[in-house]
Amino acid sequence: MSPYYRPIPSTDPARPEGALTLAGGWCWFDRAEVLERGRAPVLIPASDLPPEVAMHLTAPRAPLVGLSMDAPRIMAILNVTPDSFSDGGVFNAKDAALNRARVLAEEGADILDVGGESTRPGADVVEIDEETERTAPLILAIRSQLSLPISIDTRKAPVARAALAAGADMVNDVAAFTHDPHLAGVVAETGVPVCLMHAKGDPKTMQQAPDYDDVLLDVYDFLAARVAAAEAAGLARDAIVIDPGIGFGKTLEHNLTLLQRLSLFHALGCPILLGASRKRFIGTLGHEPEPAQRGPGSIAVALAGIAQGVQIVRVHDMKQTRQALHLERAIRNAGASTQ
Repeated sequence: MSPYYRPIPSTDPARPEGALTLAGGWCWFDRAEVLERGRAPVLIPASDLPPEVAMHLTAPRAPLVGLSMDAPRIMAILNVTPDSFSDGGVFNAKDAALNRARVLAEEGADILDVGGESTRPGADVVEIDEETERTAPLILAIRSQLSLPISIDTRKAPVARAALAAGADMVNDVAAFTHDPHLAGVVAETGVPVCLMHAKGDPKTMQQAPDYDDVLLDVYDFLAARVAAAEAAGLARDAIVIDPGIGFGKTLEHNLTLLQRLSLFHALGCPILLGASRKRFIGTLGHEPEPAQRGPGSIAVALAGIAQGVQIVRVHDMKQTRQALHLERAIRNAGASTQ
């Protein structure tokens, strides 16, 4: 059984000689954790990594929708749905959604993620025509006023095609091409990037006693297989983002296990997106039943991910997260110009 290699990331200013840069970004590592099913983890020097693994871990990630991946990026959520778990019904009117897009742009969003179907636990499937009508006209309106990149959050090929025709720049598929296999062809044909996310089951049933042999390695294997399937469909690896799917068919313990060892996913050679904003486990651990009040916990999780080299965080609380990232970067880079 093949081992898995997780870099142990650091941003400490005292970087030892010979340390490797993680994914061309802001973290370095000089050790890695070797993981195998049924065995205890073992630490090795980074110099002992197999050459192909070291290449995947260190290679700079290609720019995504015109954005370099050498600094953390923020994907701001714009749900135009009546039933999303946190902001359902708030921005589903076109004027309100367009105004929200302007605000998110002003607050420093790097990417705007527009979704017309709730994928919260227990959510029903939205018909293609309805989801298209919620998203494509709005994307067209946003594109006429704003230049920031737009992602369409959908599992369905016809919805994605309409959104891309309206001006969207990438696709964010929570089903990683398993809900609608035709979506891979749309992405390959149009040449846009895609985010492939892990989810265990459909949103309607995914939180009904999810179970794994080893959640970290099971999610890794799923994403590795979906990246391979995407490449077979004609997508370039440097146009693929991966997302471990926090909260999608996972218990609180599963989520924490994934967050604790997120850096494993750098071994796939793709940028990592972390979407944990306002999720239920944050409310449970932070004693906050109201999703809209989970901003502090959401920012804490985002910063923990960035400390492991996660390139993109997907958030509701745009302004607050941008402020947190400004402070994180200032602390990390303090004194850099004088060294």
